[in-house]
Amino acid sequence: MNWNKKLLCLPLLFFTIMAQAQNGPRERVKTLKVAFLTERLSLTSQEAQSFWPIYNEHEERIETFRRKERRQLAGRMMDAPDLSDQEAEKLLDELMTLHAEKLEANTQYLNKVRQVLSAKKTLLLIKAEEDFRKSLLQQFRKKRGGG
Repeated sequence: MNWNKKLLCLPLLFFTIMAQAQNGPRERVKTLKVAFLTERLSLTSQEAQSFWPIYNEHEERIETFRRKERRQLAGRMMDAPDLSDQEAEKLLDELMTLHAEKLEANTQYLNKVRQVLSAKKTLLLIKAEEDFRKSLLQQFRKKRGGG
């Protein structure tokens, strides 16, 4: 391979490595969460086959809400002291709409989950997700030296 081709490949290699580095921790957390939930719920193969597509779809939907909140609302919320009353009203309406949409998405999700898991396992799912978040937060604090 001549030097020109090598020089062209270097930026591509760099961006590939950077993309993997950025996705690495997030993907590891997802993997740990799946293992954690699988263990806590003791899903049968039939339950798992029905449950995981519902769960993954919901996770993607919730991530869309998070991105929208960060991109469209969070920055403007920081500017709240400088907003006019009219701008504040509009922002508050947008925030309330987003919260209502998230609530509806969560309700739909739980209704779908109830169709494939028992009520008891659905409650265990909710508890396991909360336990996972707490565990992750504790690990983060330990790494940061804050706990």
